[in-house]
Amino acid sequence: MDLKNIKTAYFLGIGGIGMSAIARYFNHLGIKVMGYDKTPTALTNELIKEGIDIHFDDSVEKAINYQLSTENCLVVLTPAIPANHQEWAWFKNNGFTILKRSQVLGLISQNHQTIGVAGTHGKTTTSTLIAHILKQSSVDCNAFLGGISTNYNTNLLLTSSKFEVQSSKLINNSSESITSNQPIKNSTNQQFVVIEADEFDRSFLTLHPSIAIITSTDADHLDIYGEHNELKKSFLNYTNKLVSGGTLIIKKELDLIDDLSVNYLTYSIQTEADIYAKNIKITKGDYTFDLVYKGTQITGLQLGIPGLHNVENAVAASAACLMSGVTESELRAALLGFKGVKRRFEYIIKSENQIYIDDYAHHPEELRAIISSVKNMYPENEIVVAFQPHLFSRTRDFVDGFAESLSIANEVFLLDIYPARELPIEGVTSKIIFDKITSKKHLVNNAQLLEALKTNQPKVFLTLGAGDIDLLIKPIKEILEK
Repeated sequence: MDLKNIKTAYFLGIGGIGMSAIARYFNHLGIKVMGYDKTPTALTNELIKEGIDIHFDDSVEKAINYQLSTENCLVVLTPAIPANHQEWAWFKNNGFTILKRSQVLGLISQNHQTIGVAGTHGKTTTSTLIAHILKQSSVDCNAFLGGISTNYNTNLLLTSSKFEVQSSKLINNSSESITSNQPIKNSTNQQFVVIEADEFDRSFLTLHPSIAIITSTDADHLDIYGEHNELKKSFLNYTNKLVSGGTLIIKKELDLIDDLSVNYLTYSIQTEADIYAKNIKITKGDYTFDLVYKGTQITGLQLGIPGLHNVENAVAASAACLMSGVTESELRAALLGFKGVKRRFEYIIKSENQIYIDDYAHHPEELRAIISSVKNMYPENEIVVAFQPHLFSRTRDFVDGFAESLSIANEVFLLDIYPARELPIEGVTSKIIFDKITSKKHLVNNAQLLEALKTNQPKVFLTLGAGDIDLLIKPIKEILEK
């Protein structure tokens, strides 16, 4: 099958943030798109409005009724689909071409200048910021994002010029078919593609970026990798996917640097590096900083979103964009105008008397970063947090880290674990975190959390987690605004 000959695309797990971006892209090209997901969400509702047919029951009959052809139908699979999924089995048994989301991204991006942003945390905000800066400059870009950009209200950005799929043979080991020897160049005839390079299931190894960024390599996804060193080896393998003439931008504090065999630049907000921030200041919650980029200083940059960790993300993003041809004036305006990503340090309420922030944080280091930032921004107020752990395995593996990070807050409401793709693990519940938290704490369900907020409304409140805690945002907002 040739990628240009696809007439229909069937997505198993179409409501995922990464899957939906590709679905939107194929739909934009005029390919008939349909698919399955477990439950309806705001995102699947948007896809349906855009003309994509979606169902929510694992039904072989529905797949058969589409009368799909093995010759021109591509099936796109997310790793979250369980092995016993009936539709997946039917497509396999009937000879359809089935590719993982990451393989499809690799094929789409292979003939373009790819900027790939990897890291156990920070990659969504950094990749979205890069896409925003490029969109607001003369460079422009296409972007497949791992979150909904607040500026554009979508996870797919396309250039004003036509962005086409190049003719490519689809093979199941697609990463071997992707090659490039083109160095980075600021050329109007070769478009930039910004991609969040996901380490889960080693997905990012299908990409061949011209610019690669690594924001962090903290232990995560140990259900996939087994141990931290295996995860770091995978990040090292990702750096070796750089095209000839490509450049890696990597956080200076990462121990991965000692093992690199590619061209790289370091960045930091803690110390001098090839690219770093200095004179960082907070004024009424807004961050300003000077950027030192390979010896040149750009002063008085203001970031449109809060958080010290986001200043660090902005340093990496700014470096990638300057390297891609963005001017200083374009960078300055774009940083100021950046509104962030949905569920990443997102202000739900921001008034003189009330602060309510929602964030996707689901790893101990992410919790530490956002809670610490909020404490620095609002030092005179107590910080109250509601957290929903994500995955039984992650809770088990990082119980001490979760408890330590949550204890930075003055008060914690701890919800039940969101299982996602996992079955329960004996003895692993939210209580194993709860028992180790040293600050004021409550073990609650959703209803109990809402009732508690009705009687005691904190001035600074955070909801944190990667599960379905976002369903509580609207009722919590209504309670706090009263």
